[in-house]
Amino acid sequence: MSATATLAAGHLMPLAKDLDQNKVTPGVLGFIVFAVIGGAVWLLMKSMNKHMQRVNFEEAAEAAEPAPQETGSAANSGKN
Repeated sequence: MSATATLAAGHLMPLAKDLDQNKVTPGVLGFIVFAVIGGAVWLLMKSMNKHMQRVNFEEAAEAAEPAPQETGSAANSGKN
């Protein structure tokens, strides 16, 4: 530990002893951070709900006959 850090810690120790551990609160900044996180979670849940409503969970019925495959020159016209 450097001399500057030791000197700074020495000056701050009396301040830390004056604080009552039962009365320390997060304050306004803690409330603001908590409110922002809560708002972000609410917006994410709202967006997720909207996206989940768009999903079609029913499986499409299979066709009785498979689709006919193209044969001849029409199928090969796109190839070089």
